[in-house]
Amino acid sequence: MHRTLSYWPEPEVSDEEVAARLATPWKRFKTHAAFLFADHHILRLGFQNKHMAGPDMWRSNQPSPRQLEIWAARGVKSVINLRGVSRASFHILERAACARLGMDLVTCRVNSRDPLWPDVPRTIKAMFDEIRYPALMHCKSGADRAGLMAVLYRHFHLGEPVSQALGQLSSKYLHVRAGRTGILDAYLEKYVAEGEAEGLDFLTWSENHFDPEAFKADFTPSAVGSFFVDRVLGRE
Repeated sequence: MHRTLSYWPEPEVSDEEVAARLATPWKRFKTHAAFLFADHHILRLGFQNKHMAGPDMWRSNQPSPRQLEIWAARGVKSVINLRGVSRASFHILERAACARLGMDLVTCRVNSRDPLWPDVPRTIKAMFDEIRYPALMHCKSGADRAGLMAVLYRHFHLGEPVSQALGQLSSKYLHVRAGRTGILDAYLEKYVAEGEAEGLDFLTWSENHFDPEAFKADFTPSAVGSFFVDRVLGRE
């Protein structure tokens, strides 16, 4: 049975609105055109940035309805959307495709320019404990937010130390450390240096020892890297 789950307090798009956006051939054409051009799926037609994050988890960029059909045929039961609830074309099409294919759509919004706030890792751990596997998680490009969450999947679900799982957040997956997205690297490395080194588990460190406001104030991204990520690549 299809389920739409959200791990953030966001107003969900109703089934009626999804159906209305796809109710006629013209409306379907407009929604698919917006997905292709406004959401830049035309640049992803031949490249999914698809990788295995672990034995029961894949990571990729934003999948199309056709690509979701392929994932469903491979046995994927849950799709984790890291972009958040939206009335944009990508979410409308993904909602409709997952419902049609019997896949759970799990929404867990992550920001690629911020560390996780202290209470968020516990929510993420609960999500990895509760979802049906095999699963696919994605952001827009499959590079930054998907990389952070792949590290946490390997840590929370597979029991791997964060210091070992950090390889999921690398240029191999098109992650750019030099720009503002480098705050994700700095955040995890801070835990490794302050938490893992002292024997603190990730949740304890996050909830009792991490100050996100002070951390953000101390983080200085490369101006050139930020221009490349924000203006050239157009990353969310």
